[in-house]
Amino acid sequence: MTPSDSRELDRVCEEVAAALIDGGTEPPFDVASSDFATDPYLICADRYWRRRFLDRPGVRTAAECARWLAGHVAEGHRTEVREKWSLGYAFITRHTVESLGELAEATEEIVARDGSSCDTAYFVTLYHAGKLRSNFWYDELHTFLESSLPAMAVGAHREDPLFTALRSFAAFGSRAITAEHAIDLLGQAWDHPRRTRHVVDICLNGLACASPFDGNGELLLRHAEQAVAAYPGDHIFRFRLAAGQHKCAQHDAALESIDKALRLLPAIGSRVSHELLQEQYRKLRDDIQEGRLRAVWAAEQQLRWERGEAARRELEHTVRSSTVRAVELVAVFTAAIAFAVGSLQVTLNGTLPLRDRMWLLVAQGAGLAVFAALIVGGTWLITRGRHRE
Repeated sequence: MTPSDSRELDRVCEEVAAALIDGGTEPPFDVASSDFATDPYLICADRYWRRRFLDRPGVRTAAECARWLAGHVAEGHRTEVREKWSLGYAFITRHTVESLGELAEATEEIVARDGSSCDTAYFVTLYHAGKLRSNFWYDELHTFLESSLPAMAVGAHREDPLFTALRSFAAFGSRAITAEHAIDLLGQAWDHPRRTRHVVDICLNGLACASPFDGNGELLLRHAEQAVAAYPGDHIFRFRLAAGQHKCAQHDAALESIDKALRLLPAIGSRVSHELLQEQYRKLRDDIQEGRLRAVWAAEQQLRWERGEAARRELEHTVRSSTVRAVELVAVFTAAIAFAVGSLQVTLNGTLPLRDRMWLLVAQGAGLAVFAALIVGGTWLITRGRHRE
């Protein structure tokens, strides 16, 4: 499909959605795929419910959407549509967060109408959790997922990887929950056999926004590399990869990844603001370039410091060696002077025979030589450790 065909399809679907809204009727057709790019029925339904959520952004609208989804979307594509709709509509209505009291009241109505069905409650839970996630309200999200009435009503869906991924997102951002617990939840969601693209997105989002902990950058980089390998055309995962590389000081690789993310970023989208994402991506690109400059400057400063340190050590060694040599020279010179003076006294003033004088001079010279040797040897022993350093 060409870009002009895509724009024409969007225009027609918007008109159909507007007509359905004006007529007060829900889409009467069924959806047999999860192709949001080319399936006209899904696109029409998507535009319709988008208008409904923007008009009345609340869990009651979410419940109505969940019921329509259960009755009109093919079962094999229901999970993909549910996750995309609940989280997408949550993002565009994130400025309207309902209180726990309003949620409890609406949940009682939902349970009374739908009975033991958990799918509606699950859609409502994902929708409200998506709002809290979009606003980065970590502690509120944690409390909502752990103890709220809607979250308790989802039944077996609490074991779904998306639900676990949202719990890990809340745990990573909260300063009241340990990083170990958040990593454990991340592993459960990431390794789940029913992991979806939205699960991957939330897991990476949690790692990217996590409170600082040891190994955060490496963990984000490793998971982002796996995500890019599984979804090579996804601009958000390229963005997360660039963030992980930036945290790990891989500046050149990070710059290449963020440039690819910018090229992959679509110029249109009903849930995603192109300008908002482009601003985020370009901000990261600027941070990466600044990081490269800081790394170059730090390397130059390190080299200068190492050279200065080497020069200082060489000078210190020279001064120390010169001092030792001076002490040795003074010892030898002192011994020589003492020998000269002593020998002169013996030679000029003595009354001993010449032979005895010669032996006396030899003994005196030997003694002074031993004295000088002791001084030189002692100096060497004292300074031997420093010489080794």
